[in-house]
Amino acid sequence: MPHFPLSRRLAAELTGTAFLLATVVGSGIMAERLAGGNVAIVLMGNTIPTGAILVVLILVFGPVSGAHFNPAVTLAFAIRREIPIPDALVYAGAQIAGGLIGMVAAHGMFEENLIQISATARTGGAQWFAETVATFGLVLTIFGTLFRRPEAVPMAVGLYITAAYWFTASTSFANPAVTIARSFTDTFSGIDPAHMPMFILAQLAGAALATSLCGWMFVRTDPVPGGSQ
Repeated sequence: MPHFPLSRRLAAELTGTAFLLATVVGSGIMAERLAGGNVAIVLMGNTIPTGAILVVLILVFGPVSGAHFNPAVTLAFAIRREIPIPDALVYAGAQIAGGLIGMVAAHGMFEENLIQISATARTGGAQWFAETVATFGLVLTIFGTLFRRPEAVPMAVGLYITAAYWFTASTSFANPAVTIARSFTDTFSGIDPAHMPMFILAQLAGAALATSLCGWMFVRTDPVPGGSQ
């Protein structure tokens, strides 16, 4: 974990998550207004900005806070004992607050009601499984890339989310803070608040499973000079 005061790390997590949600919600609104009813084009218009902003935000805020922007990712680092539990809890709080701020900002920019309740149904076993897979893959991407190419994490995460928007049935929320914020937007990216809890449970399960696998898989076996392997 970078050696920055907790206040600066929390500010980075809040600001980064706010920009992430402003992008997710705002690009969905923009794409829906421009696509003429073509849902595939709307989804593409939502996907590309989200993947792109993740690369930028991780590059900007990674040196300060680790650029989690996601309570499931913070949980994964806490399981690995790379962030203390008290810090992890306030990280999650900052991420959730940032997500809500970003959602409100997107609504304000597009002259929408600032707070809405989504009516978009996203529920059922396939959707929950998709969120487990999406979050599993995200955490696997992060730890797998950190293992050998830490400088490539921003690009790897951005590309993974870009792909997961399309290969998962749920369009890869993969983030409890994102899920909470998206329950308060009745636009393209929304989710019915009643369907939010199962998404979050699936995301946390996927993160925990991936962390367990990564702890076993990504263990350095390089020979130690002058020692035995």
